[in-house]
Amino acid sequence: MASYDHPHQPPTTASPFTKGGGGEIDDGAPEEEHLLLHQNGEQQQQRLQCDNYSVLAAILPFLFPAFGGLLYGYDIGATSSATISIQSPSLSGISWYDLSSVEVGLITSGSLYGALAGSVLAFNVADFLGRRRELIFSSLLYLLGALVTALAPNFVVLVIGRLVYGIGIGLAMHAAPMYIAETAPSQIRGRLISLKEFFIVMGMLFGYVVGSLLVEAISGWRYMYGVSIPLALIMAIGMWWLPASPRWILLRAIQGKGKLHDLREIAISSLCWLRGRAIGDSASQQVDEILSELSQLSEEKEATIAEMFQGKCLKALSIGAGLVLFQQITGQPSVLYYAATIFETAGFSAASDATTASIYLALLKLIMTAVAVLVIDRVGRRPLLLGGVSGMLSFGPIGWLMISEIFPLRSRGRGLSIAVLVNFGANALVTFAFSPLEDLVGAGVVFFIFGGIAVLSVIFIFFVVPETKGLTLEEIEAKLL
Repeated sequence: MASYDHPHQPPTTASPFTKGGGGEIDDGAPEEEHLLLHQNGEQQQQRLQCDNYSVLAAILPFLFPAFGGLLYGYDIGATSSATISIQSPSLSGISWYDLSSVEVGLITSGSLYGALAGSVLAFNVADFLGRRRELIFSSLLYLLGALVTALAPNFVVLVIGRLVYGIGIGLAMHAAPMYIAETAPSQIRGRLISLKEFFIVMGMLFGYVVGSLLVEAISGWRYMYGVSIPLALIMAIGMWWLPASPRWILLRAIQGKGKLHDLREIAISSLCWLRGRAIGDSASQQVDEILSELSQLSEEKEATIAEMFQGKCLKALSIGAGLVLFQQITGQPSVLYYAATIFETAGFSAASDATTASIYLALLKLIMTAVAVLVIDRVGRRPLLLGGVSGMLSFGPIGWLMISEIFPLRSRGRGLSIAVLVNFGANALVTFAFSPLEDLVGAGVVFFIFGGIAVLSVIFIFFVVPETKGLTLEEIEAKLL
C-alpha cells in the first residue's frame, strides 16, 4: 500500500470493503452496497445535519496551511520596505547597493517568478504528493529561500533566494486552499478558506510593520527577510503533525492507488482527528458517503491535460482562472509591492514615514477582508463579489475560495495548478510592468486602465460565476458544472 505519512494510527473500525473491477466498490454485502447507491436530497440534508465538528479541532487544520498565506503576505510587505533599505548607501550594509531599476524589479518580482515555477511543479506532482506533503515541501522551500535571501553575499544569490522562496509560495497557494476545503466542515468551509486570505493580508501588515521598524537599521533588509525563517519552521512542524485530507485519501482508493479497506480506515482516522470528539460514531458513515459520492460520479482516474479543457473541467477552469486573472490585472495586488515607494514619491520623503503610511493601507485592507470573511457564508459569494469588486475589496478572499471549491475532485489538483499559474503569471507581469508604465503614461492613466478592467470583471462575475454557498464540494460538481 502507498504510504501517506499519516501521523496517527487508524481506529479499529472493521470494514468488509474490497476493490472491484471498473473502479466500482463491490463487497457482496447488501448493507454496504446500499451505502454506495445514489443519495437523494433528503439523505444529503441528513448528512449535513450530522456533520458535527469541534470548533477547537477545526482550528489547527486551518491554521498551519494558512501559514503558507501568511508567509506570502509577509513577503509582499517586507519587500516593499526591503527595496528601500537595500538601495541606501549608508544603511544597506553592502557595496552593491547601486541597483538599476531592472535589478530592483527582479528583487520585487523574483518571488512571483518563483511562484510561477512552483505552479508548474504543482501541476505535475500535486495529486501524487497530496495536499499535506505539498504543504510540508512548500514550508521547507520558504525556509531555504528566506535563509539564502537574508544571507545573500551578492545580487545574483539574492535573486536565487527570492526565486526559491517564490516556489514555496506557488506550492503553498496551490495546496492550502485545497487542504482547507477538503478538511473543513461544510458549514464553515467558506469562512475558513476566506480566512486564509485574511492571513495573507495579516502577513502583509506584519511585513509592513517589520519593514517600518527596520528600514533605518544597518542591513535592515536582511533582517526583514530573515523573519520568515521561524514562521516557516512553525508551518513545517504543524503540517507534519496534521493528517492527510480524507477526500484525497479516498480519491486514491477510487483510483485504485491503494487497497480500499486500508485507505478507508486511514480516512476514518483522519476525519476523527479533524472533527474532534464531536463527530462521535458518525465518522465511518461520513467516509462511506464520500465514497458513495465519488463512485457515482465515475471519477476513477485523474483528469488528463486534454480533459481540463473539456466539459465541466473547462467550465470550472473558466470560472477559476477568470477570477484570479481579473484579480491581478485590476492592479491592486501588484501595487502593494510598491506601496512604500509610491508613498515616498507622493510626498513622504522619509523612508520611515512612507513605510508607516503603508501600514495604514494594509490595516484598511485587513479590516475589509475581515468583513468579507465574517459574512461570506451568510451573504454568499456572488453578492460580495459584485458589490466588493467595485471597491476593490473582496476579490482576494472570495477569488481564492471559489477556485478551491469549483473544480471537480479528480481535476482539482491540476485545475488549481492552472489557476495559480494564471494568478502568479499575471501578478508577475503587472508587478514588473507597473513602474515602467507609470513612467511612460503617468500614474493617473495607469489607474484609469485598472478601473476599466474592474468594470469588465464585474460583467464577468455577473454572467459567469455561480453561487456555491451552502453546497458541499460534491454538490457543487453535480449541480453547477
